Parts: sequence; structure tokens; C-alpha cells
Amino acid sequence: MSQQLSSMNTTSETVVNRHKYFSLFASDQRDFLLSPTGAQIKISDLEDKIVGIYFSANWYPQCQTFTKLLIQVYDEIQAKKDSKFEIIFVSSDEDLNAFNNFYQSYMPWLAIPFSDLETKKALNKRYDVEGIPCLVILQPHDDASVLHDGVELIYRYGVDVYPFTNERLDELLRQEKEKHERQTLVNLLTNHDRDFVLAHSASKQVVSVSSLTGKTIGLYFSAQWCLPSHKFTPKLISIYQKIKQNITQQEFNGDFEIIYVSSDHNELEFKSSYSVMPWLALPFGDPTTKNLTKYFDIRGIPSLIIIGPDGKTVTNNGRSLINLYEEEAYPFTEARVELLEKQMDENAKNLPSVELHSGHRHELSLVSQGNGGGPFICCDCDEQGSGWAYQCLDCGYEVHTKCVRPVD
Repeated sequence: MSQQLSSMNTTSETVVNRHKYFSLFASDQRDFLLSPTGAQIKISDLEDKIVGIYFSANWYPQCQTFTKLLIQVYDEIQAKKDSKFEIIFVSSDEDLNAFNNFYQSYMPWLAIPFSDLETKKALNKRYDVEGIPCLVILQPHDDASVLHDGVELIYRYGVDVYPFTNERLDELLRQEKEKHERQTLVNLLTNHDRDFVLAHSASKQVVSVSSLTGKTIGLYFSAQWCLPSHKFTPKLISIYQKIKQNITQQEFNGDFEIIYVSSDHNELEFKSSYSVMPWLALPFGDPTTKNLTKYFDIRGIPSLIIIGPDGKTVTNNGRSLINLYEEEAYPFTEARVELLEKQMDENAKNLPSVELHSGHRHELSLVSQGNGGGPFICCDCDEQGSGWAYQCLDCGYEVHTKCVRPVD
């Protein structure tokens, strides 16, 4: 009798599971999904599988970047023994040709047919998709377990996040916390083959990582091919030199160094990038680069991570602080930022409430984080900002207060 009940429960679970995926991905005219070769794969084949619904499009650069990483993670999961994972592409491409080029040229997983607008629309609505790329993870036998932040989890943990269960996420968070508690400059920047970083000095081609202990360190993630880096690197060089000068003149305490963490495509690009930088660098192609990118959850470049004299992370927002406060941001601590924010609030009292900016046709209003402002990208210099800004209340145009060029 107990065997019969067990059999009935298993059968019931299978039917419910099959119905769950069928109701999500099928239509009145279709009980299949597409493969990259154009073959029709039955939706029933998803039975017992963890499914990732991937909302994406070819026209958005962030989707292209994430798709490359997702392909790598997908292939690694599929190579695992007894892997039960599938991804279904839900396209927001402009037309069928764009869909075919993006899907068939890159993706190894399944897809909703491009012509099935109703199913795509229903999935977007059901999972409240507000932006792309978006990766929603479904567990086969747990309707309550829906992860909406699959993109963040893949960026943060890579293949280690599989099988996407709450237990696995809790374990990863625990491991991450332990790593950050044990963090030192030496275990961040060295490996079993290397205990040094590169230097420009003719008399000293390398510098030991241990000799940097006790300094404030900026880890500068950048690359020659990155256009925003072309604008930010000269600014960072200028600020770096001013900070070093102030330290030499004993206006600032401690010491400061920057280490270039390259995302260049090849060594020639790396040498070209590093040739203009006055600081240190990790060797090109060093495995530590990939580890640091994952450890600090670097989503885009340029990015500047600040490590304190004790080897612990001070802030991941070094780039934004440089843009806002320039050399005065040093040593980038919470106490320093709090002081600078108070100074900025005081300075804002002397700013006009409205401005006419030569780079925009509408009147701009002075806003702060408390009255309509917040983190933004300056429409004049294309750099990050927060706190006080001049904003167009008609169209959302926003600039740093220092970037306003008054109309004569």
C-alpha cells in the first residue's frame, strides 16, 4: 500500500511539474521550444530540470557582455555529472534577423520562437521584467522558489552558484563573509607563482606586495578598449599625482598607491595602456585578475576599489569619490566622505536654485539626494555623481554642479 502511495505521489509531482513548464512556455499552437539548430525540442523534456529564463536582446551592449559570461557558466554546468539545467531565451530583439543572428550565432540553449509575441509578453509580465539582461531561475519542484536576480548571482559567483538553491546561496554568503574577514593585501594580490607587482622605475621593475602593506591601495580595473577609461584615466593620473604630492608635503597622512588590473585583450594593448600610467600593475594575463574581478563583483570598467592600510576594503566607489571630491577624497574612508558631504551641503547653500546651462536648452534646478536627486551619470562629463546636482525637471538631464557652464 505504501509503495502504491509513493508511486501515486511521484506521478502527481511529475504531472504538476510538466504542467508548470508547459503552462509557462507553450501556446495553443506550440508544445515545443527552439534549439540553435532550429530543431523543435518538446517542453516536456524540461521535466525535473532547473530552468533559467533569459530576457535579453542583441542591441544592448550589457546583454552582449553578460551573454558571453552566461555561455561559459552554462557550458561548465552542463559538463557536471548529473547536471539538470536549461536556459530559455526570451528575445527583445528588433526583428527576426536580429534574433537569428544573436541566438543562432552565440547561444547554446533553447528559445521561445521570435514570432510568439504573446508568450514573451506573458513571461515579461509574470516575472515583472523591468530591464535587460534579466535571468529568472525556476526550481522544478518548488513553485515558491523563484530567483529574479540570476544576472547578479552569475556575475558574483559564476558556476559555483549552481544549483541555485537557498541552501547553496546561504553557503556562498557564509564563504564570502569568511573571505572578507580574512582579507589582507597579500592574499588579495599574490598567488603561488607571484608575490610582486610591476613597476615603471628603471631601477626597480617589480615591487613586492608585502612592501605595500600599511598603505592605502587603489585597485584600478580598466582597459585600452574601454572609452570611459580613456576619459577617466587622465583625471585619475592627475589626482594620484596631487595625492602623492600632498603626502610628500605632509598635508596628507599615510601613503597611497594604485595598481592597474587590466582587462586588455592582449599584451600589446596592456603595454599601451600601462605606458601612460605612473603607478604599479598586475602582470598581463595573471589569474589574480580574474579572481579580483569576481571577488569585487566588477560589472563595468573603469572601476576603482580602495583597500585600507589594514588590508580591508574601504569602498568599491573610488571612481565616484574621485569624480566628486578629487584629491580631497583621500583616504576615502566613511569618516572622510561624511565630512566632505557636510562641506558640500554647506557650499550648496551659496549656489543658485536654478541655472541656465549652455549645454542644455531647458532651465536646470538644484537638487539633492533628499529632494529629487540621487546617484546619476553627469550628462556633461559622462561620469558618476551623487548628492547635489543641477537637474532638468522636464526631461531628466542632470549635471554635476561643477559642470554647469552658465549662458552668457
